[in-house]
Amino acid sequence: MAALCGHGAPIALLSPAYNEAVTIVQSVRSLLSLQYPAFEVIVINDGSKDATLDTLIEAFELKPVSRAYDLAVPCNEIRGVYASPRLPRLVVIDKVNGGKADALNAGINISRAPVLCSMDADSLLEPDSLLRAVRPFVEDPERVIAVGGTVRLANGCRVRDGRVVEIGLGRHPLALFQTVEYLRAFLMARLAWSRMGALTIISGAFGLFRREAVVRAGGYTRGTVGEDMELVVKLHRQMRREKRDYRIAYVPEPVCWTEAPESWRVLGRQRSRWHRGSLETFFRHWAMFLNPRYGRVGLIGFLNIFIVDVLGPVIEVLGYILIPVLWLLGILSVEYLLAFLALSFTFGITISVCSLALEEIQLRRYPKARDLALLTLAAIFENFGYRQINNLWRIRGLWQYLRGSESWGVMTRKGFRAG
Repeated sequence: MAALCGHGAPIALLSPAYNEAVTIVQSVRSLLSLQYPAFEVIVINDGSKDATLDTLIEAFELKPVSRAYDLAVPCNEIRGVYASPRLPRLVVIDKVNGGKADALNAGINISRAPVLCSMDADSLLEPDSLLRAVRPFVEDPERVIAVGGTVRLANGCRVRDGRVVEIGLGRHPLALFQTVEYLRAFLMARLAWSRMGALTIISGAFGLFRREAVVRAGGYTRGTVGEDMELVVKLHRQMRREKRDYRIAYVPEPVCWTEAPESWRVLGRQRSRWHRGSLETFFRHWAMFLNPRYGRVGLIGFLNIFIVDVLGPVIEVLGYILIPVLWLLGILSVEYLLAFLALSFTFGITISVCSLALEEIQLRRYPKARDLALLTLAAIFENFGYRQINNLWRIRGLWQYLRGSESWGVMTRKGFRAG
C-alpha cells in the first residue's frame, strides 16, 4: 500500500489498439504529455490488420527491446515489445489478436506500476486527468481499488498535438444526442451509484485500477464484449467473497475525450454490443442478483441491471406495439394515452436538462451559450425517435446474446479535428 500513499504513485496507462492507425499517434502524444510525476504508456497492438504498428514505429522511432515479464493473467502470444531511447515512458506491445480484454491482460503482464489506467486508443485525456483521478487512491489507500472518470465527446472539438485546445460540439444530430447521453450517464447515474457504493461499471475509455486487485480477480475475462463492466463486477464479487472493506468510486473532474460514431449503422452496432456486454455480465454473475451476501451491489446494483438492461428494452418495445394496438381496439382511452406520453417525455427531458445544468455547475466544459442551447434542444428532441431506435438496437443486442455472438463489428473512425 505504501506505493499508493503519495501523489507520485506510479501509473501504467494501458491503451489497446486494433486498426487505430487514423487516431493512434495523436492519442499517444496526448498520453505522453500528461501532467503526472511517474507514469508509463503501454500501447497494445492487438494484431491490427491496418498500419497501426508501422505508424507507431515511424512516428516515435521505436526499436525492438527485451523486457522481462510474468504471465500474471492469461493472454495470447506477445510477439514483440518496442521502445524508443528518446521516449522512455512509451512501450508498445505487438501481440496475436485476442480481443480487447486479452490485449488489456497483455498490458497488465508487461506493466510494473501498482495502479493501472485502462483506456481506448481513440481517446484523449486532459493534461491533469491522472492527478485528479488518482486522488481517491491517495485519500483512501487502504480501501480504494478502482476509480472511474468522466468521458466526453471530442466530435467538433479542435485537437492539436494530442490535446483538445478548443471545445466544440459536433453538428451531426447523432453527435449531439450522444453528448447529452454521456452527460446524463456520467454526471447523474454513475455519480449516484458511486455514492451508494453500488457502481457496477467504469468506462473502458478511462478507468484506474489497483493492479494487485485486478490480478487477484484473474484479470479481464477473455472473450467478453463488455470487459469494462465485467471486471468491475468481478472486483465486487472478489472483495465480497474475501470479506474485505473496499471502495470503487467515480470522480467527475478528470475528463477523457473520445470520438463518437456519426453513422446510424456504426452507432447501432456499438449500442447492440454494449447491451450484449451488460447481459453477458449479468448472467455470468447472476448469483449476485438480490443476494444479501453481496450487499448493495447485489441488492440494488444488480436489480438495476435486471430492470434496465434485461427487462427494459423488451418492455419498452412491447409498449411501442401494444399501446397503439390497444388504442385502436378501444381498450386504451385517448386521454390516458396522451397523459402517459406527456409524463414519460417530460420525465426524460427533465433528467437530460438537469444533467446539462450539473455539467455547467460542476465542469463547465462547454463555455459557449450557443453550445448549451444546442444541447438543450438535443435533450428535448432525443426523446422523439432517437431513444426508441436505441431500444431497437438493444433488442438486437439481446438477440445476438441469445445466439452466442461474440462479434464486435467494424467501428470506423473519422479522426480528430486538427487545430
